Amino acid sequence: MVSFGPDNERFNPLVHPPEGFSGTAIYIAIRKGHVMVHDESGELPTVDPDVPHRSRHFLGLIDDTAVWGLDIGDDHNPTDDWRFVHLRQLYGGIPEHHWVLAGRAEQIATFERTHQFCGQCGSPTESHHRDRARVCPSCRHMAFPRLTPAVIMRVTRGEEILLAHGAQFPGRFFSTLAGFVEPGESLEHAVAREVREEVGIEIGTPRYFGSQPWPFPHSLMIGFTAEYESGEIAIQEEEIVEAGWFTADAMPPSPKGGMSIAGWMIEDWLGQQGVVD
Repeated sequence: MVSFGPDNERFNPLVHPPEGFSGTAIYIAIRKGHVMVHDESGELPTVDPDVPHRSRHFLGLIDDTAVWGLDIGDDHNPTDDWRFVHLRQLYGGIPEHHWVLAGRAEQIATFERTHQFCGQCGSPTESHHRDRARVCPSCRHMAFPRLTPAVIMRVTRGEEILLAHGAQFPGRFFSTLAGFVEPGESLEHAVAREVREEVGIEIGTPRYFGSQPWPFPHSLMIGFTAEYESGEIAIQEEEIVEAGWFTADAMPPSPKGGMSIAGWMIEDWLGQQGVVD
């Protein structure tokens, strides 16, 4: 059970609603990474929207409120009272804990949609009776929702922070380094490897900062901090456009706070430097 929200509400993730449950509910209707919200209030539906959908999933309970996810067909257009907003743009438009649950709904809907057939024998799969999983009735192979771990690291050198403009960012936008964990390596090894590969420097022992589920499309971002140890910046040109050391009073365009752990890490460092918005 996880506590979150303005009133320290408790979320209990469940696969099925409790027997005889008849409480209130919210519905997270997902269509291609977009969430259906009320056109005027921006709120999630609290009455079953009764729209065509591929699948319906019980996500759990926020205190005594049920949370349902619906995977809406691509060709569905909402009525005038409702609109679809992409998950990224939805941040700040609904309570943050609802946004986190919308990310959960998106990931579960994607999993169900992409695991209709067994990856081992090709037979149609079925929902598992107890777990959040798809099971093959022919060979009994089970598949669980995909989760891709990625490390993100804040590297500092004295009063400087290392930031890079990744090739995936439009415009001149800088952030912390990040990369996916490879099979067979620890998180700490992945941090050191990614820093070495992307900018050519060596770091000291990584220290855990925090983590964030990241539904774009199904990652878990695991944050670390580390101190510079040796080397000169030499960028991996396929991934990095520009990288450099920056002081708190000469920061390039970069995330600060907001919805991503990168912004939280940078904001935390700026606070340590005495910079407060």
